[in-house]
Amino acid sequence: MEFTLISLLNGLSYGLLLFMLSSGLTLIFSMMGVLNFAHASFYMLGAYFGYAISQQFGFWPALVIAPLLTGLTGALIERFGLRAVHRHGHVSELLFTFGLSYVVAELVQLVWGRAAVPYKIPSELDGPLFSLFTMAFPAYRGFMMLVALLMVVAIWLLLTRSRIGLVIQAALTHPETVEALGHNVPRVFMLVFGGGCALAGLAGVIGGNAFVTEPAMAATVGSIIFVVVVVGGMGSLGGAFLASLLIGMVQTFAVALDWSLLGPLARVGIAPSPELPVYRLLSLTLSEIAPILPYLLLVLVLIFRPRGLMGKRES
Repeated sequence: MEFTLISLLNGLSYGLLLFMLSSGLTLIFSMMGVLNFAHASFYMLGAYFGYAISQQFGFWPALVIAPLLTGLTGALIERFGLRAVHRHGHVSELLFTFGLSYVVAELVQLVWGRAAVPYKIPSELDGPLFSLFTMAFPAYRGFMMLVALLMVVAIWLLLTRSRIGLVIQAALTHPETVEALGHNVPRVFMLVFGGGCALAGLAGVIGGNAFVTEPAMAATVGSIIFVVVVVGGMGSLGGAFLASLLIGMVQTFAVALDWSLLGPLARVGIAPSPELPVYRLLSLTLSEIAPILPYLLLVLVLIFRPRGLMGKRES
């Protein structure tokens, strides 16, 4: 019971962090039709901006300033880079953002070096939030969950209860009408792209000290973000939320469980010889195959439900 509850909370915290990452990418794709290959790079920028600002002013100012800087960077990139290649089609956009991810990675290494930086958890949150029997749940993971949930509520209120949210949604399907009403549609798209990058930056500020802030962090989470977006359904925020929690749970419980197929087979009287190639496959534990489980889920979703769990647009 203790193990199950702690693993459940860890899975929830990891899943909510994945949603913080994937929500910005989902917003950008659903509003602009742009699949941003450099999205994980903005997560990395948020972490490094958070580290640099926290060194000077502390973690709490960094929590506000770093996402804003990341969003501003994304807005400038959309205005002076992505907008210029948008008229050439989706292939040009993909190539632009793919190249941008390498440019950002090289710039980060030039400024902060190739080694991991000592981005630490703030002392106020560096301790247990509560204990279950003999296991403690870290306060910082609880803080991550709180910020992620507040972000979910804020996005929902912005898109469904605010005037700018209605303009953004209208600009997606009827850009000419929105422009005729006096709204600057390119500026709206720039704000959407910058806002999506700011969400990735917020995830970086929070996730950078919970895990590791290093130049390879973008590559580490980049592929898993796209898994979340595709499994949830391209352009669906609700689907991204559901897929994030599902993948977070699957990976957390898989890492914690040391099960293999050899045990159940032995109980029914089947014992393959260690010399057989299949023996190694059967002896793999869930913790060993945990990194590939999200991609296995991706393959199954693409086979049986190509539009994702809650997708409304063709991917």
